Amino acid sequence: MTQTQSPPIASPPLDLSNKLPKLVPRRRAPTARDPPSAPPPPTPSLPAPPHLGKHDYLKPSRRILSPEDHQLFLKSETCTLVEAFIYTIADSVRDRSISSIKDGEATDTVKTVVKILGQAEEVLERCPPEDTGSRFGNPVFRTFLDEVESALPTWHTSLGLTEKAQVDEISTYLHYSFGNKQRIDYGSGHELNFFLWLLCLNRLGLLPPSTFPALAFVVLPAYLRLMRKIQESYYLEPAGSHGVWGLDDYQFLPFLFGAAQLLHHPYITPKSIHNALVLEEEGKEYLYLDQIAFVNSVKNVEGLRWHSPMLDDISAAKNWGKIEGGMRKMFRKEILEKLPVMQHFLFGSLIPAVEGMSTEEEAGVDPEEEEAEGGEVKVFDDEAGKRHVHANAGWGDCCGIRVPAAVGAEGEARKGGAKQLRRVPFD
Repeated sequence: MTQTQSPPIASPPLDLSNKLPKLVPRRRAPTARDPPSAPPPPTPSLPAPPHLGKHDYLKPSRRILSPEDHQLFLKSETCTLVEAFIYTIADSVRDRSISSIKDGEATDTVKTVVKILGQAEEVLERCPPEDTGSRFGNPVFRTFLDEVESALPTWHTSLGLTEKAQVDEISTYLHYSFGNKQRIDYGSGHELNFFLWLLCLNRLGLLPPSTFPALAFVVLPAYLRLMRKIQESYYLEPAGSHGVWGLDDYQFLPFLFGAAQLLHHPYITPKSIHNALVLEEEGKEYLYLDQIAFVNSVKNVEGLRWHSPMLDDISAAKNWGKIEGGMRKMFRKEILEKLPVMQHFLFGSLIPAVEGMSTEEEAGVDPEEEEAEGGEVKVFDDEAGKRHVHANAGWGDCCGIRVPAAVGAEGEARKGGAKQLRRVPFD
């Protein structure tokens, strides 16, 4: 008889309750919140025009020649005057379309200013660019500026300005608003010179605040049309950073005034700039959209994300109020507070310098129109023994990597009937 084996007795389960640590929800380390963003600069009160009975006019010159000069300017009444003029124009066009301009706002002076820009276009037609085969600045631009300089006294006579010292001061700003003669470039500093010219006319009582909407809706579009033709004819290079990281290769103020226009628009949102139909249908009424359409037209890659990433990022803003406030901050931070831009700012008697600022003679620098590159120049030999000459405005010709203007790349690509633009690095 076989004896059956009893099953093994199961061991009691091991109690690990006192061995394993209790599960506690993970606590995230406290993170510092981003500081609240600074409010946009307010609009200062625009001072009344000065009394000019016994006024001594002064040929404009550079006075911001060191960081100390720059700090004096930023704390000065002149800086406040410039901000007041620009921001007051922006305020005057809030929630208005270009076609809303009234006849009374476009005064005889405004019409004369537009006529002067038309005469500058006639000078352009008399100075056609040479076919150099290069996408960089065309040297005939210098001839254009020489002819403009010759015409300045006549143009200002049409404004009722005949006193030589007065015309010499005011016309300098208009002359420098078309670009730099030596570098054959153009940027937001030259655009600012155009509005400094208008500011001088305001100081003379020719452009009172009642004309400010017309400055944005009549004068600025005429100036933009002229500058686009000049840029496309002479392949003006973007000044300063060559437009690689900036808001736009050339212009800034159309975005500031344009954002003010769209502030409470019922259906055009910041993202609408990606809609080709909106740009086509509404571009004639809104400066912001018109400038976006122009930027798209001269770039050889489709999509703001690729050729204008900052504009693409801005389009994600919740509303136009955010964009307008950002543009005001940008005008202050990226133009007025940038020494490489403001070292070319010109001071005369109507837009005066601050006591204690350097003069060109004291600093030992050439006048603006004679300076080849501007700012500090560094000369050195590399490891291979090659001599380099670099200015702070960009790379020297020695490195062979200058960045051409997009309009130059497009213009050369279209020669010979090209239907599609070839891709150019860094455009």
